Amino acid sequence: MNILIIGSGGRESAFAYKLSKSPRLRQLFIAPGNAGTSQYGQNVNLKVTDFEGIAAFALANAVDMIVVGPEEPLVKGIHDYFLTREDVKHIPVIGPQQQGAQLEGSKDFSKEFMSRHNIPTASYRSFDRSNLEEGLAYLETQKLPIVLKADGLAAGKGVLICETLEDAKSELKAMIADAKFGEASSVVVIEEFLKGIELSVFVLTDGSAYKVLPSAKDYKRIGEGDTGLNTGGMGSISPVPFADEAFLAKVEQRIIKPTIGGLKEDGIPYKGFIFIGLMNVDGEPYVIEYNVRMGDPETESVLPRIESDLVDLLEGVAKGDLESRTYTVSPKTAVTVVLVSGGYPGDYESGKEISNMENVEDSIVFHAGTKEVDGKVVTAGGRVLAVTTLQDNLFDALQQATADAGRIFFERKYFRKDIGFDLI
Repeated sequence: MNILIIGSGGRESAFAYKLSKSPRLRQLFIAPGNAGTSQYGQNVNLKVTDFEGIAAFALANAVDMIVVGPEEPLVKGIHDYFLTREDVKHIPVIGPQQQGAQLEGSKDFSKEFMSRHNIPTASYRSFDRSNLEEGLAYLETQKLPIVLKADGLAAGKGVLICETLEDAKSELKAMIADAKFGEASSVVVIEEFLKGIELSVFVLTDGSAYKVLPSAKDYKRIGEGDTGLNTGGMGSISPVPFADEAFLAKVEQRIIKPTIGGLKEDGIPYKGFIFIGLMNVDGEPYVIEYNVRMGDPETESVLPRIESDLVDLLEGVAKGDLESRTYTVSPKTAVTVVLVSGGYPGDYESGKEISNMENVEDSIVFHAGTKEVDGKVVTAGGRVLAVTTLQDNLFDALQQATADAGRIFFERKYFRKDIGFDLI
């Protein structure tokens, strides 16, 4: 089977690694990929939203399946584009159509969906320019802190937690009236703040049957001890120790089943991954958000634990017979430590040569923001590499991943040395 992965980050590197291990794979293409994905397949210089170019390449290279990594092409309708063209509609796209992608593309849509299907989530109301004054008055009736969410995609920056009423009112005006996040914040969801521990649960579905993938927890703050600015993710662990069998049974009954059932009831076709961002509030699960793809860096911890052939599972999604496919997960613990450029998530420099990766023996190095220049691998982003290890227990995995992250060198390299230690 010839497979094309869309994307260029650590998540896509993990997909390339996992798919390359399948005996069913003939050729693997990654568009656009990075310096690391080329060890698993052929990088293709295409933008993730160049649907016409992707379709032409898929036809010219007899691509049998397309796996979409990031959210943007899904929200912009890559799956729909393939279905509307007679010459490429036979090529299955793993990722929802545009309507289903609104679970991530619109916070208001997803909150309405949860409300309609009785899925536990924080209480909320949505506001826009037409009822901004009403929104400001609504803030006065709510407990603090309060959460403001831009309705649309805002590159991971559209969620604000406001500690004071003055701050909340100021930010609501900035988001709606001053377009702080552009078109993404033309509608803002004001949401109750939930206090608890975050985790992520991932589901693969063909629209009817589903497989619950390993749970994971990621670490968003730049500083050790969960301090400082939010980032795209500084590391992750899987499984999550506090997400035991009883808790995950609640997640399946109260959230996963109603989500899959709700999509069917609403007539929304869905073939792909659902990322459920959860808050564990005193042992009870609440949905913070849906994403319509795998997370990053959680994918780098989740996929190495899946023992089944991922190509076979994805074919089950494409053909609608996922229920009959074999699915097993390793009992081992995966820990991922992310190496970032100095200055990230603020201003950072690129083009720094990366060395010593060959001395990492007990972990997998997934490339994220890298490129090859004159035969050398250099930094090309804020999050540069993700170092993942799989060990028998959490403590050993934490030590190994942290030690291996330390073996790699590039100028002003930074990584957190405390990923997962809050769970020991």
